[in-house]
Amino acid sequence: MKKVQSTCNYCALDCNLDFYVEDEKIVKVIPTKGYPVNNGFSCIKGLSLDKQQTVVKTSSLPKIKQDDGTFKRVSWEEGYKYVADKFLSIQEKYGQESVAGISTGQLTLEEFAIYGHVMRNFLKANVDGNTRLCMATSVVAHKQSFGFDAPPYTLKDVELSDTVILIGSNPVVAHPILWDRIRSNKNKKLIVIDPRKSETAKHADYWYGIKGKSDLILLYTVANILIEKDYLNHEYIEKYTEGFEEFKGFVKKYTIEKAVEATGIEAERILELVELINKGERVSIWWTMGVNQGYEAVRTAQAIINIALMTGNIGRPGTGANSLTGQCNAMGSRAYSNTAGLFGGGDFDNPVRRKRIAEVLGVEDEVLATKPTKPYNVIVEEINSGKIKALWVICTNPRHSWTNNKTFQEAVNKLELFVVQDIYDDTDSAKECDVYLPVVPGIKKEGSYINTERRISAMRPALTKGEDERTDFEVIYGIGKALGMGSLLDKWKTPRDVFNLMKECSRNMPCDMTGVDYDGLVDSKGIQWPFKEGEVLKEDERRLYEDNLFYTPSKKAKFMFEDVRENPLQTTEEYPYVLNTGRGTVGQWHTQTRTREVRFIEDVSSEKAYIYINMALAKELGIKENDMIKVSSINGQSSEFMAKPTEDVGYGELYAPMHYIECNNLTPSLYDPYSKEPSYKTTPVNISRL
Repeated sequence: MKKVQSTCNYCALDCNLDFYVEDEKIVKVIPTKGYPVNNGFSCIKGLSLDKQQTVVKTSSLPKIKQDDGTFKRVSWEEGYKYVADKFLSIQEKYGQESVAGISTGQLTLEEFAIYGHVMRNFLKANVDGNTRLCMATSVVAHKQSFGFDAPPYTLKDVELSDTVILIGSNPVVAHPILWDRIRSNKNKKLIVIDPRKSETAKHADYWYGIKGKSDLILLYTVANILIEKDYLNHEYIEKYTEGFEEFKGFVKKYTIEKAVEATGIEAERILELVELINKGERVSIWWTMGVNQGYEAVRTAQAIINIALMTGNIGRPGTGANSLTGQCNAMGSRAYSNTAGLFGGGDFDNPVRRKRIAEVLGVEDEVLATKPTKPYNVIVEEINSGKIKALWVICTNPRHSWTNNKTFQEAVNKLELFVVQDIYDDTDSAKECDVYLPVVPGIKKEGSYINTERRISAMRPALTKGEDERTDFEVIYGIGKALGMGSLLDKWKTPRDVFNLMKECSRNMPCDMTGVDYDGLVDSKGIQWPFKEGEVLKEDERRLYEDNLFYTPSKKAKFMFEDVRENPLQTTEEYPYVLNTGRGTVGQWHTQTRTREVRFIEDVSSEKAYIYINMALAKELGIKENDMIKVSSINGQSSEFMAKPTEDVGYGELYAPMHYIECNNLTPSLYDPYSKEPSYKTTPVNISRL
């Protein structure tokens, strides 16, 4: 029996697991002891990765839709050629930007990079990822405030903090390994700010049941009171930040009276929160999708950062304004996909960075993409307007997960070519495709991942690929060859080759990983970037900004702020209630295509879409447990759900798990102006019994 240590490719913690393999079968999965992230612990999803040994249930060969609507199996070479020829002919007819792609946060770093090379450099196409649905807000907030997309913390900080504040974050369900670390910290006060009395809120010392999307007003008010009471770290502000005096003047108008009216939180409790922050010696503030997925999300994230800066709670053990990533390799996508910035960071119009990347890749400058990609929402809109004619989707299910998801269905119907690459051929998106490219799951793949705390870890195959099976990397490379890239792929033949290219692209950048050896990651504890060539690794868990130097031109962190915007979608007489969305249970994941392999999860999860409704409201409307109700949205769509009356949501509020396609049938086409991340959290709706 052999043991293979590899990385769980579900959530952004990237736990490491030991796969025990005999006769090409995984016989047991044990969380890796001593690994800094999970240290011998895992949630049910990671422990069940062995169930994906049988995910390809029909054929390992591509299939192409015929004129009569049936599918024909073809060889890989024929599949590569068909897709490549279609892309080139569509571009010749409609222009370069008539082809686009949507990726994921679950590919390996190397797969992101080669996809970005093929699509962005060679085809000059637009490619965005479903990281736009979860982390774009934090990326922009980091760049504007810190000068680079560089979250400061190590997960160890949650154990060292004496005051842990969670905003729009429910780690009991979404990040159970992190929750275990929070729970193990016996010397902390746990504060949860969330409209719903979530599973995490039920364990909090202090829960602030805020009205949906009033968090920015609350945070500006808290900042104002901290300033009024002089609960500040003046030395830190003066030496290591810029823009504080302007921020001080700006927040004066955010009075406690306004906050009470907007948030529904009593004045005494807002003052209580201020005192808790002031009395904490090591305050850490953590946010997730409850902040990121909003119409003014970037400024909300930066309001959190501002509080950390003004109180000096950054760069020290147990502190930080800390964004928790959603997907396993969203960080790899952010830094190495060649979409919003060049490989390893840097703007597309920066001549110095362009020259460096061109040198590393061994190409002329004109080969490189010249501008950031159009974001996800624009790609969908331009399909619907007729500008984009071909779409290549990898490892994601936008027919289900995209906001206002019928707009994606409408887009698919207008495409001349829709290619889906996935481990399943029966996802909501794959059912609509013209070409399906089957790939293997992570237990048969090689590459690397970067987790939410910047830790690079190895994915290594526990099982050998079968006949005709291909990894995502091999499929992207094969299509690149069929496109005629020729020598442009000479340095891109293997994941190892691409990792080493990306290392060089990262040299002297904030995400420098030149000191990381590809083979050295095997059976290791992972390594957080930055880790430069020649450095000696002294600690397995490292945070940023301990030297109080940021990545801005001045080396100082910036106070970023802006007037609170009026909610563009207010409740009305016709739509008087507010729909919130998020995760359902620990075992469920995204659109449930992977977790359905796990019998335990199926046993404890509802097959039907369900929705939580306030107990008093349900009684008023005559709605009982498990009654079917119709929920109609301001976006013009309606869905049917099983009703689950509860005291955990406020009167007039509903909460629907996102794992069912009915949920994002209702969410609106509304986005943060800076990150373009969808506003999934506050949709005006109405309800009626069926």
